[in-house]
Amino acid sequence: MSHNTFGHLFRVTTWGESHGPSIGCVIDGCPPGLALSAPEIQAALDLRKPGTSKFVTQRREPDSVRILSGVFEDDRTDGPRTTGAPISLVIDNVDQRSKDYSDIRDKYRPGHADFTYDAKYGFRDYRGGGRSSARETACRVAAGVVAQKVIDHIFPGVVIRGCIVQIGASEIDRAKFDWAQTTQNPFWSPDADAAKAFEAALERARKNGSSLGAMIEIVASGAPAGLGAPVYGKLDAEIASAMMSINAVKGVEIGAGMRAAALSGEENADEIRIKNDKPHFLSNNAGGVLGGISTGQDIVARFAVKPTSSILTPRKTITRDGAETEIVTRGRHDPCVGVRAVPVGVAMMALVLADHALRHKAQCG
Repeated sequence: MSHNTFGHLFRVTTWGESHGPSIGCVIDGCPPGLALSAPEIQAALDLRKPGTSKFVTQRREPDSVRILSGVFEDDRTDGPRTTGAPISLVIDNVDQRSKDYSDIRDKYRPGHADFTYDAKYGFRDYRGGGRSSARETACRVAAGVVAQKVIDHIFPGVVIRGCIVQIGASEIDRAKFDWAQTTQNPFWSPDADAAKAFEAALERARKNGSSLGAMIEIVASGAPAGLGAPVYGKLDAEIASAMMSINAVKGVEIGAGMRAAALSGEENADEIRIKNDKPHFLSNNAGGVLGGISTGQDIVARFAVKPTSSILTPRKTITRDGAETEIVTRGRHDPCVGVRAVPVGVAMMALVLADHALRHKAQCG
């Protein structure tokens, strides 16, 4: 199986399966001398790990990370520092229930990658989906911590944040948007009232054995103008690719995104003035990227996550032998996978920006 590596100069290769003994990643291209410790990575993993509320899967994984290489500490350093060598991280799996999947080993779950994996590889790991499982995203979150270190080293002051702006049919009120609220509820909602609506909607879906989709917004503030390249290295194109690589994501937009189709040229163009002797944009329909290159504004990306395909409602499907049948997916599943996708989206934005920061520095000094 190929294509397990993301990035150009800052490269991350993930490995492992949902029900294997462990998962992990190898990070290559990290500059030497950056402070990095396992507790820093653990803090980010704790934001994504399962079992944190009744609205996410109840699989109990501590997601304890170990650094195996690429970091060194002795009496001449104030804590562990990166060496410039590949950084290897491992996270043990401790709460697999492979028996939960024995009933579906020969059935294709609608909405999952079961059929396509069989079509491509000829066989598949049916226990939780193997490599197609969102379990793999823990590795991305861990790598995202290292990526943020690289960004801080080259362009200090870049802050990347994420929130949920919609679950099912319920949306936030932009007039009530408050980043501080995202840590006050289990839905990463920047609108306290919307969080209550999210809870009610997910509670209904959970009790019915169903699921809901979500819209996640990722914002990178403080990035300089000039990141990205105008043809095949467009910053917004690589952000879109990064977000689309996350499990269950079916759509990505930058800035105004799909709404731009309904705007006039006058409405869509972000006018520019001078403020404090610097260019100042009067709006941000471009989402912080023009011609594939960052403008210095907030970089804004949103991605749509489909409803969890593993539900208790019987669905029509077929077996590997071509027989028509029905399937019910039992086990421990998220009623809304979008909830745990927020830290993953933040990590993917960090991976893209770290890679582009290194590429920019290499080309432009």
